Amino acid sequence: MKSLQIVEWGKPLEARDYPTPEPKGTEVLLEVTACGVCHSDLHIWQGYFDLGDGERLRIADRGMQLPFTLGHETAGRVIAKGPDARGVEIGESRVVYPWIGCGVCADCKRGEELLCVKPRVIGTWVNGGYATHVIVPHARYLVDHGDVPVEVACTYACSGITAYSALNRTRITRHEQTLLLIGAGGVGMNGILMAREVLGCKVIVADVDPAKRKAAMDTGACDAVFDNGEEGAAEAIRDWSQGGVDAAIDFVGRPVTTRFGMACARIKSTRIVVVGLYGDSMKLSVAALPLRLMTLEGSYVGTLADLHAVMRLAKAGKLPPIAVTGCPLHDANAAMERLTDGKVTGRIVLKPGLEPARPDTRHEEAREDHR
Repeated sequence: MKSLQIVEWGKPLEARDYPTPEPKGTEVLLEVTACGVCHSDLHIWQGYFDLGDGERLRIADRGMQLPFTLGHETAGRVIAKGPDARGVEIGESRVVYPWIGCGVCADCKRGEELLCVKPRVIGTWVNGGYATHVIVPHARYLVDHGDVPVEVACTYACSGITAYSALNRTRITRHEQTLLLIGAGGVGMNGILMAREVLGCKVIVADVDPAKRKAAMDTGACDAVFDNGEEGAAEAIRDWSQGGVDAAIDFVGRPVTTRFGMACARIKSTRIVVVGLYGDSMKLSVAALPLRLMTLEGSYVGTLADLHAVMRLAKAGKLPPIAVTGCPLHDANAAMERLTDGKVTGRIVLKPGLEPARPDTRHEEAREDHR
C-alpha cells in the first residue's frame, strides 16, 4: 500500500510504501477510492491548534507519533475482512465513520464516541485515508452511500455531519426564524446546502470572498449573502432579519467572525455556535450572556447516527451535492497548499485511482507498526 504521510510537523507530506495490512478479528480492509481534504488536516499537519495568547495545543503532547497518515473523510471498496467481521461484503462501497472511541466507556456505549477520552479516530489518531488502503476496526463504522457519488459521500463523514450537528444545536424550530452562516468553505457549504431541509428557516450567508458568496447564492439554498468584511455589514444583517438573527453558526472560528455573529444577533435570546478551528482568543462580556439570554457554544463533528441521517437525506435526493474537485493522491501537498491559501470552494477530494502515487522512499515495516 502507498501512503502520503507527515514525517515532520509542517513539512511536505512524503509518499511511502508499506505492506498492505491484513484485517484481523472484526476489522475490515478498504481500498480507498476517495478521501476529502479537510481544514482540520492542516492543523494536524502543522502539529498544533492555536488556543490564543501564545498557547498551543500540541498534537505530539497528546501522544501522536510520526510518521502519520492523515485523512478522516474516507470512502472505499471492501476488499478483505477479518474472520469475525460481519455486516459488509467484499466489493461493497462504503463511507467510513472515523470518530471512533474506545468502545467500552459510557460515552461510547451511548453512541457518542466523539466524546470518548481514549479516541481511535481514523485520520487523526489512527492512520487514515491519504493512502491506497485503510483498516476499519468494525463494520458498524461503514455506511452505505447508495447512488450518492463516492467523492461526495466521503465528505459527509466530517464536513456533512459537522454541519448537520451544528444546525441542530441552533434550536431553530420555526420557518420565520433567520439563521446566519459565517463562512462558505467546505463545511460551511454543506451547512448551506442542508440548512433549509434540516431547519426549514430563512438562511443568510456571510463570507469575505466574493467567489464564495457567489457560490453560496448559486446553490439556491440561501436567501441572501453579505460581505462580513464590509463596514456596516452587521447592521445590514440586523435590518434584513428585522431585528437580528435568531442563531449564527461560525464555520471559520476566528475572534473576528465569532464577534461578527454576536453583533448580528437579536437583542434577546439567540445562539452562537462556533465550529471553525482557525483559533486565537477574544475578549468576552460575561454579563452580556445572561442580559441578552445568549448561548455561546462549540460544536465538533457528529455521531454515527448523524452520518446515517445525513446519508439518508443525500440518498433521498434532499441534500444537493457539494462541489468537489478530484485530485490524485500524490498531489496531496498541492491540495493542502490550496486549502491553506483559501483558494478552495467546496471540497478537494483525493482519489488514488486517478493516478498511482509514486513513493520516494520504501519502508517495509511490520503491518502492526503501521497500524
